[in-house]
Amino acid sequence: MGKPTRWVTDTKDGHSNWYIERFREMAADGTDLGGEARLIDAMVPPKSRVLDAGCGPGRVSAVLHHRGHTVVGVDADPTLVAAAQTDHPGPTWVVADLAELDLASLDEPEPFDAAVLAGNVMLFIAPDTEVDVLKSVARHVKEGGPIVTGFHTNRDLSLNAFDAAVAAAGLDIEHRFATWDLRAWTPAADFAVTVLRHA
Repeated sequence: MGKPTRWVTDTKDGHSNWYIERFREMAADGTDLGGEARLIDAMVPPKSRVLDAGCGPGRVSAVLHHRGHTVVGVDADPTLVAAAQTDHPGPTWVVADLAELDLASLDEPEPFDAAVLAGNVMLFIAPDTEVDVLKSVARHVKEGGPIVTGFHTNRDLSLNAFDAAVAAAGLDIEHRFATWDLRAWTPAADFAVTVLRHA
């Protein structure tokens, strides 16, 4: 693993377990946790291969798997990955640093049709690794395949800084929305869903 992620350095002890239980409770209450996955599902052909980069406890991967896609979920936090393995059998789960991701060395050499970085992943990676993470994820996606990110823009990563990282990673911004259900982006929005593709 490379530099410690903000998930480790900027959260309290026990945060991972709290996060896992929070989403288990939301699922038990019937909360809709599949919005990000539905968007990705609409963007790719049936039975696509999807990389869930920063998968956490696996809620996005689980929905994509149930919709017939082959999914590999990757997270740097082994506690989150263990919860994903327990709660959502079906996808392949991997503990790895997104900034140094090399799935071919982990017996997953086949490229992906799309990648998704949901759940504020870009805010929780290690500082100053935005370009590395975007490059690393993009290397695993087929030419022309979408890479979709979503994060709150009023926290540690500004949109200007993110857009600069996108350009430095050799990617183009194709679309930007204010929500995962595709509401129009405006400068007043505090969340950004961005569709990237290889330049």
